[in-house]
Amino acid sequence: MFDVVALGELLIDFTPMGLSQAGNELFERNPGGAPANVLAAVRKLGKTSAFIGMVGKDQFGVFLKAVLENSGIDATGLKFAEEVNTTLAFVHLNSKGDRSFSFYRNPGADMMLSEKDIDFDLIKGSRVFHFGSISLTHEPARSATLAAVKYAKDHGVIVSYDPNLRPPLWKNLEDAREKILMGLKYADILKISEEELEFITGSKDLEEGSLILYNMGVKVVLITLGPKGCFYRYSGGTGRLNTYDTKVVDTTGAGDGFFGGVLFKLCEMNLEAIGKLSKDEFEMIIDFGNAVGALATTRKGAIPAMPTLDEVRNCQSTVRLLQI
Repeated sequence: MFDVVALGELLIDFTPMGLSQAGNELFERNPGGAPANVLAAVRKLGKTSAFIGMVGKDQFGVFLKAVLENSGIDATGLKFAEEVNTTLAFVHLNSKGDRSFSFYRNPGADMMLSEKDIDFDLIKGSRVFHFGSISLTHEPARSATLAAVKYAKDHGVIVSYDPNLRPPLWKNLEDAREKILMGLKYADILKISEEELEFITGSKDLEEGSLILYNMGVKVVLITLGPKGCFYRYSGGTGRLNTYDTKVVDTTGAGDGFFGGVLFKLCEMNLEAIGKLSKDEFEMIIDFGNAVGALATTRKGAIPAMPTLDEVRNCQSTVRLLQI
């Protein structure tokens, strides 16, 4: 049995690494993909994890499989596409470390995962099944993803969902919202940004928007606020916790680190009792996630940036909270 199994994209993030002697921008090859990033955080902290997805049968795909295995993530669910290349993303950072993306995915191997490629026993034997919306952008991955999520739900596995809106990957925003809502109806635990909250619910207000999502059946709503921390809603109420004042180098993977930290703490508890946690217990989980996310911004890349449990505990005990 695995603590967390995730399905979705596994790709290459080319991250800026300064300029060459000729003044040209240099990029470093880093493993990425939000579901894999979450698994890396969970595994680095000490829980077990497994990945389901597809990469190209090329040098990048071979590299990514090795990254999973070297990170301690079970890669038996990773498949290789014979005729389609591994998806690539070029990360662009501004002066504050915030990022934007350029994707090379026309098509990318992650889009080609089909239902027959999925090892459903991996899902059945997990405590949490995690997915995102990028695997919902195109067929056959969309149908495969929805089949996997439905299977998890039918077998009593807790489902976590990250809509992870990337407009350039969708046909249009109307299509994006429709497909994201398809995934949302299965979610027990949801992580979204402020922008995604407004996109999905039409509301910028954290209380109002989170209530809309909660009333749709989501048990835990987590709204990441960047340097302002995290707003949450669950059966015990709502609240906001500040994050930690770390030196930001690259925000790639920060939200995934946060979510991985939350799932790690939840896996230490009785997942069926999420709604019965006291507010103090729940905020302890959010604070831990905030520390993981904050530490993930202190290094470049995503999977390589995930912290250890000792690093997170040290951050919680020695780093001050940002007051914004």
